Parts: sequence; C-alpha cells; structure tokens
Amino acid sequence: MNDRTSHERAVHWGTAIWTAGAAGLIAALPWAASGRLPDRVATHWGSGSDAPDGSMPLWAASLVPALIWLVLALVVALVVRRTGAAARPWTVTTLLFSGTLLVGAQISAVRANLGHGDWHQARLPTVWVVVAVVAAAVAGGGGWVLGTRGRPTPRPVGRGRREPALAIPEGQRLVWFSRATNPWFQALAAVTGLVAVSAGAALVGGLAAPGLLWSLFVPFALVSLAAAGCASVQARVSEQGLEVAFGPLGWPVRRWAARDIESARAERRTPAQAGGWGYRLSSLGTTVMVRGGECLVVRARDMRAEFAVSVDDAERGAALLNALYAHRPG
Repeated sequence: MNDRTSHERAVHWGTAIWTAGAAGLIAALPWAASGRLPDRVATHWGSGSDAPDGSMPLWAASLVPALIWLVLALVVALVVRRTGAAARPWTVTTLLFSGTLLVGAQISAVRANLGHGDWHQARLPTVWVVVAVVAAAVAGGGGWVLGTRGRPTPRPVGRGRREPALAIPEGQRLVWFSRATNPWFQALAAVTGLVAVSAGAALVGGLAAPGLLWSLFVPFALVSLAAAGCASVQARVSEQGLEVAFGPLGWPVRRWAARDIESARAERRTPAQAGGWGYRLSSLGTTVMVRGGECLVVRARDMRAEFAVSVDDAERGAALLNALYAHRPG
C-alpha cells in the first residue's frame, strides 16, 4: 500500500468515526440530562433576546440536530465522491467546523434548560455560544492544517532506478521527503479523543458527576494523544540534515545536522524486531515503528545506538544523507 492510498483510507475512516461519534454525542446529550430538563426543551432563541421563542419535546431536541448533522455530512460525502477530493483540506475543515459547532450548540441548549420546570424560563448562555463558535473555528483551522499536511508531497530527489549513492550537482540543492501513517492508530486516537472531548464537555456543562467524568477524561485524553503521536511520522532530508516529525501536527521533532550523520542505509524491519509499535528502544537502537517494512536507519556522531524510522523510499533518503556527509566542509 503506497502513502497516497494509506492516507486516503485514513481520511475515510477518520471521517466515518467523526461523523458517527458527533451524531451520537449530539443525540445523547439531552437524554443524559433528561432528569433535570423540562418536558419540552427550549431550542430556539430570537435575535437580540436571551428568551426562547421555540421548543421541542425531548426526543425531537435529541434527534433533529443529530439528523441535521448527518444530512450535512452526507452532502459533503456526496460532493467528495463526485469530485474525487477525499483528501482535500476543505473537506476535513468543513466536517470538523460544522460538527464542533453543532455539538457546542447542543451543549449550550442543554445548559440553558438545566434545572428549569418550564422551557420559557431557559435563558441563552451567551458565553457558551461564544465558546462554541471559537471552538468550531479552532477545530476548522486544525482541520485545514491536517488536510494540508496529509496531502502527498512530491519527492524531487532522483529519478528512475534507485542508486545506493547520489551525486549532488554543483550549485544545486536536493530535498527528500517521506512519511508513513498507521490508520489503526489514527482510528484509536479519534475514538478515544472523542470520548475525552465528550467527557470534558459534560464536565464543563455540569451534566454528570465530576468524579466519573474526570475518570473518563484523563485516561482517554492521554491515550488519544499517545496514539496520535504514534499514528504518523514524517522524515525530511536536506542540506541542513535529517528532520523527523511525529503526529498529525508534525510535533515533536528530532533533528540531526548533516555533518553529524556518519552513515545511513535502508533496512527492512518488523514490529517484532523493534519490540512493538510506536517509539521503541531495543537491541537495534531506537526505532519509530509506524508500519512494518522499509526503514531509514542512521548513525550519528556521539550516538550510542542507531536511529530508525519506518518511512517509504528510505533508500533514496539514505543515499542523500550519505552524499551530504561526504560533501561536508572540512
């Protein structure tokens, strides 16, 4: 499976998980607080007033927003299918922005109705609405970053048959870039992250006992962050040296100057050899094992053991590193 296919599959899985999870959260929020809500729930507020002018029964307040979200996600999916743009940044941005906004709107509506015996008494929590809009904007911005980072990047180094070493033309600069992703880790990060976000939203909204919500939020948030950090890796070789970035946002980053890398090679490794998935320490040294197969293996000056990262086209990256070391000043 090449990098483009792996990325598109990850996008499809992530989209499906986010769509289903957001719909479930939107539908579940009113039911989770049903014992503290009036029989009819205030769902609409007129412009310029914090007094409600519309209401729905509990079941409708739960299902209607969820159906609106599902219809919106379906329209986006149809447009993507029609244009063949499954990995375009606007797709991820639209889904993250609109899903976060609808979840925030549902939280605000539930919060407004809490503790009231009649829906007319509900007052729109302006601060909550502002927070929901800001959160949606941040999510949309994050979606754009994820979408643009996830797009395959052309590799300008070399053409045709791979060679063990590269000749760098005088006055030219060569750059090699590669990445690898693990869709299973991405799915794990998305699912656990959704649970953490849901628990955090319920905690802020006071929808359940804080003790239970904290016990959900902390472990699921930690697992989500760890899985996201191990789900993808990017390697870049330039005249500055080697740069290895982790996770969807390309952080944290490890760097080695070209003059410090004494040797580089491509080698096939399996998770069993490396000691498992993720950032592993073993008798082979340090291995960033995102997927089994081809790895870029380097040894740097003052380094006790080798460092390996599982990325595609590792042989050309190693060849460029060796060429840069050979052409180092002095």
